[in-house]
Amino acid sequence: MLEREKIILEAENAIKWIKDYVEKVGAKGLVIGNSGGKDSATVIAMTVKAIGKENVIAVSMPCHSISDDFEDAKLVADTFGVKFLKVDLSKAYNEMEEEIENSLGKELSNEACINIKPRLRMTTLYGIAQSLGYLVIGTGNLCETMVGYTTKWGDNSSDLNPIGNFTVDEVLEIGRILGVPSKILEKAPNDGLGGKTDEEKMGIKYRQIAEMIEKGETEEQAKEEIIKRYKSSKHKRELVPVYKFERKNYLEEME
Repeated sequence: MLEREKIILEAENAIKWIKDYVEKVGAKGLVIGNSGGKDSATVIAMTVKAIGKENVIAVSMPCHSISDDFEDAKLVADTFGVKFLKVDLSKAYNEMEEEIENSLGKELSNEACINIKPRLRMTTLYGIAQSLGYLVIGTGNLCETMVGYTTKWGDNSSDLNPIGNFTVDEVLEIGRILGVPSKILEKAPNDGLGGKTDEEKMGIKYRQIAEMIEKGETEEQAKEEIIKRYKSSKHKRELVPVYKFERKNYLEEME
């Protein structure tokens, strides 16, 4: 984990980076998925400092979710005074699952069903953002990215992400500095998609992932799992592969 002074400095730099990016592209504001967890809460706090609460929309998108998540999301929105929307995706999810299964002639796998939900949320956020001239701001931290604990074209899709280079503990420290409620910071990380905590699903701890990032070492069994997950999720950290052949492209010369 970075020293506290370094975290404070980089958090301030990230907040300025948000402000500069929004101004550079001429966006009117930012839309964020508000899960009621530490990552989205911390990013909401950062965006409010960057561009003002009146230019931030936090969206809760329950999809067969537990009610506590919505209450926590509302607490975060109230704490920072941002506009709070609720878009219940349960019905849309049910209809999509049914239509796909009817066409496919078989049930979708459990993983496929789980990943539909963040992709519906991504679609919702971009629908709101594009209608208002806003950008979608992301909430994925470095630990999640390094082991692929994210849904491609779902929660890993955004226009900018201010915490993508911070580990979980560093995000928690930024949250404490910016006044995120302790209830939010102390709850066990849970993506709300499978009934278990993040660490239970992965079988590894965020502390162990951070140790691998910072030192290249952790407990042997966890180390092997982290390396395996890192290698297998490489495609989630790269642009879509495009077949290329030699050709003249004048547009590329204009960059």
